[in-house]
Amino acid sequence: MNFVIISPHFPPNYWRMWTALKERGVNTLGIGEDPYGSLAMEVRDSLTEYYRVDNMANYEEMLRACGHFTFRYGKIDRIESNNEFWLETDARLRTDFNVQGLKTADMPPVKYKSVMKSVFQKAGIPTAPGILLKNPGDGEAFVRDHGYPVIAKPDNGVGAYATYKLHNDEELKAFLAHKLPVEYFMESFIRGKIHSFDGLTDGEGRIVFSSGLVYGNGVMEAVNEDLDMFIFIPRKLNPKVAKAGKKVIKAFDLRERFFHLEFFLTEDNELIALELNARPPGGMIPDMINYSNDFDVYQLYARLLTEERPAVDPNRRYNCFYMGRKDRYRYVMTPDEVVERYPEEVVFHGPIDTAFAPAMGNYGIIIRTPHLARGQTIRKAVMKTESLK
Repeated sequence: MNFVIISPHFPPNYWRMWTALKERGVNTLGIGEDPYGSLAMEVRDSLTEYYRVDNMANYEEMLRACGHFTFRYGKIDRIESNNEFWLETDARLRTDFNVQGLKTADMPPVKYKSVMKSVFQKAGIPTAPGILLKNPGDGEAFVRDHGYPVIAKPDNGVGAYATYKLHNDEELKAFLAHKLPVEYFMESFIRGKIHSFDGLTDGEGRIVFSSGLVYGNGVMEAVNEDLDMFIFIPRKLNPKVAKAGKKVIKAFDLRERFFHLEFFLTEDNELIALELNARPPGGMIPDMINYSNDFDVYQLYARLLTEERPAVDPNRRYNCFYMGRKDRYRYVMTPDEVVERYPEEVVFHGPIDTAFAPAMGNYGIIIRTPHLARGQTIRKAVMKTESLK
């Protein structure tokens, strides 16, 4: 199998995925802008060959890179980044080289919030009222009908980048005057906890394993308000979230892909769909899934691509908590003190890549425990602050 990897060095934990593929005899063929010598040793070791381009946004260079690999190794079997930023480039290259997977024509439902919402609705999952802003008057009309606060985000966006919560007419006017020159989608703000439904599908669209997160602060708040944050994988997923998640994955017909679905769960126990991401959950969440289940999602992905549908036991032996600390806070306990106090529970601690820091914190600590109450107690102690620096 010839597997072309777009941006093999980022996210930085994905080298484990490419290593797992290479160990199973796959030609792992990377394309990126960074000089080969600047890549981490783990990334270099995970690749059969690396082709450097000057600008990954220049599609002609990406075409030439894939043409080079075709000449060297034969027909390309897969093209993938598993990275939200490159999903459309992945799809365009698959289309041009006739490679299995999502093609350009498949992109609107998985990339555009306005189109995505219609798929949720067809699956019978409620969504927040929303509108695509074609002109400034659309936003004003929307808030007249639905009131404040509202959320405005790029219709084709990545994560919480350039997403705003608007509370009044003054903020709306400022947003309209200074927003990015792209189409925005506006929707009513929903009060509730964010729950995710995460996992991997096989080539027939069947779910191989599933997991899920409960969020403390939302990602948008963590980024826009520079808050610290925590998330956790509970041993028992909310049954309402899991049921809805399975319906949504079937409606989107995702095949041989990771997925990360987000829902709001309101105080009235109403479930409202937020968005779908046709890639693994971000940051260290794949590693959290591993810690929670005592298996390896990177190896599982490699097995899925190179053999029959692998058997897996997503038993979730542990509740797994991620705590992202921001540099602007002074915490009661240092990381070393956290490890000393909770040696049985801490499974990771260390600095977080700067690209993830606005959402995931500058320093991450992961704990796991069979007991949810114990995890919540540790989380509160680890995140307790003295003051802002």
